[in-house]
Order: sequence, then structure tokens, then C-alpha cells
Amino acid sequence: MSERSFSHAIAEGDGISVVAAVEDADGARAAEAQRAEALVVTRDPTAVRAASSLPILWRSDSRLDDAGSVADAVVLVFNALEDDGRLEELHAHALALGLDCAVEVRDEDEVDQALDRVDPEIFVLSPVEADRDETPLDVVLDLLAAVPAGKLAIADLRVTTPDEVQELERAGCDAVIVSGRDISPLTGEPPPEV
Repeated sequence: MSERSFSHAIAEGDGISVVAAVEDADGARAAEAQRAEALVVTRDPTAVRAASSLPILWRSDSRLDDAGSVADAVVLVFNALEDDGRLEELHAHALALGLDCAVEVRDEDEVDQALDRVDPEIFVLSPVEADRDETPLDVVLDLLAAVPAGKLAIADLRVTTPDEVQELERAGCDAVIVSGRDISPLTGEPPPEV
């Protein structure tokens, strides 16, 4: 089991946690210096793991066995896993490996189905299904209302403002995934000197 618990990192403390999306070691170090509480990586996180002590959420189609040594949590995309038992199988396997397992959902129906099928502890709220008259923030706030109390909810808003982060926090969101380029306006830390 991982010593760096992703779920603990985003659940502890006051306020909303900032999770920085990074792709390399330099991005990981910069995000950690700016007080990110965790990292999201879509490529091989080996170099990121060596550069940072922050928990890593791995968003990848790679084998879960590969994730166990370099990540602390994985994302399972609900709509990519048909109703053939794969979601249940992968969710159980991730937990058996000692990984936290987040399920990405895009609408309220997916929230309900994920709860019925695997009852995840962590939801990633994706605004991919936003209509033209909805902002990504609106979609995430609607999804957040469907997540039961006691579950962790992470808003996936790569581009966001301090005002949006405050609105998410007031609504009860536990964390927000943002671009790792400069998260200091969201964490209250000055940007690192380059």
C-alpha cells in the first residue's frame, strides 16, 4: 500500500485542495513549490515520482499493475468501461493493489450507475458533456450535487480562476484539477522564481 495516500491529501486540512496536472519532473517540482496537494499525470509518472513527494493520480489506460509502483491513485473513466463487468474488475484490482481509485463521471446518470456498480469513494467530475449554454463550472456544480455526502469530489477544470475555486469550495467540492503551469493564484503562493 502506498505511503502517500491521494485521498488523505485531498481530504485533510481546511478548504479545497489544488491538484496540479503535470507532465514532467520540472512541472512536478514547480507545482509542489506552489503548494499543490497532489499531482495528476497522463504519461508515465516515473520521472514525476522521482521529483516529488506529492501523491500522484495516474490518468492512463496502462495496466493497473504498472500503476502500483509509480502512482498512488488511478482514474477509471466510467463511459469507457461498458457494462460488462470491467469497471467492477478494475476497481477491485486497483483497491487490492493499495491504490485509491477515482471514477470519472460526466453526467448525473453516470454518478448513479457508478454508485450502484462500485460505490467509489472518489469521483472526478468532468465537464466534457457541457451544453453550449452551460459553462464547465455549471456542469461540475450540477454533478457535485449528485455526489452523496461522505464521498470525495474532484472538479476537473484545467483552466479556472480563484473565484471559481472559491465557488467550488463553498459548494463542498474537495479538490480541483488545474493546469500545473502557475497554480500560485489558486493556492495563495507567489509563483516560483525562474
